[in-house]
Amino acid sequence: MNETTPAPAVQAPARRTPAAQPGGPEARPADSSRPTGRQRAAELLQRQGVLAVLLIVVIASSFIYPTFASLDNARGVTIQASFLAVVALGMTLVIITGGIDLSVGSVFALGGVLAAWASQYGFLAALLVPLAVCGAIGLLNGLLIARGNMAPFIITLATLLGARGLLLALTDEGATTYLVPKDSAFGELGQGSVWGFGYPIIIALVLFGAGGLVLQRTSFGQTLFAVGGSSDAATLMGLPVARTKILVYTLSGLLAGLAGALNAARLSSGVTIIGVGMELDAISAVVIGGTLLIGGAGSISGTLWGVLLLAVIQNLINQIGSLNSSYQSVVSGGFLIVVVVAQRYLARSRRTT
Repeated sequence: MNETTPAPAVQAPARRTPAAQPGGPEARPADSSRPTGRQRAAELLQRQGVLAVLLIVVIASSFIYPTFASLDNARGVTIQASFLAVVALGMTLVIITGGIDLSVGSVFALGGVLAAWASQYGFLAALLVPLAVCGAIGLLNGLLIARGNMAPFIITLATLLGARGLLLALTDEGATTYLVPKDSAFGELGQGSVWGFGYPIIIALVLFGAGGLVLQRTSFGQTLFAVGGSSDAATLMGLPVARTKILVYTLSGLLAGLAGALNAARLSSGVTIIGVGMELDAISAVVIGGTLLIGGAGSISGTLWGVLLLAVIQNLINQIGSLNSSYQSVVSGGFLIVVVVAQRYLARSRRTT
């Protein structure tokens, strides 16, 4: 915003005003840089509007479908949402920096196959093998994007194909399905529960809590926003732009691999056909949650609400019964269009008010 002070029509003799006298009250010009009420409302709506929509949908559905409000249904919705939530958490960090990661769906599936295969060697192997391989894929993405100055869309599209190809090679084109041994500690990680809520739900909530603290309370989190706002300006400020990008893509790969491992533990097998299109679901959840695709703005909590909203929509389609699951894509796409248009309007409102 422009701050201008009109010049006086007649040059008055210089004299000390009461505001300039020692000990006198300091005259402060109106701070036009402070956000107005309309700007604050637009920012709040952009960040937490999805929560209001989620609450409305949940309340309305509870009245229409009595089984929707049951505790068993809530457990089912949240356990299914937990895997996407872990993937979307990494996607949020990437998008805040102005990037994109299209490989997470294939990395998710690869992590599940690797975890199921390694589970025969024990709990630690079942976790560390997928984390190591999937983290290496994320590291490769980050190095090529940050150090090689290559387009994130192209690089992560290439690793999407590479990870899916590696998965097919490990499973003989999908003919081999690795099973998690019965009564193993790794299987308990996916199927165990606390107060009826599965361990994957608890793990996802812990990760989101840690992610929120990192994003809002650490210098690394502020660096993410700075890099997403303007990579060139962040470089001039002396911020570690390349290192930050490498780290967020590595984290995205690690989280996708972890989600795949948890899903394998839940299903007791490494399913080869899962994860197709999961990257689009993760991007949709992040954008619906208020994170801007151009980078520089976003929140961890918004992504969580976006994931839950998509899960609730899927559950409602199942409750209706006469609709198949393909309608979820139609509804999700409609939500995404509305949110993107609303974000553009709200961003313009915040700039011009």
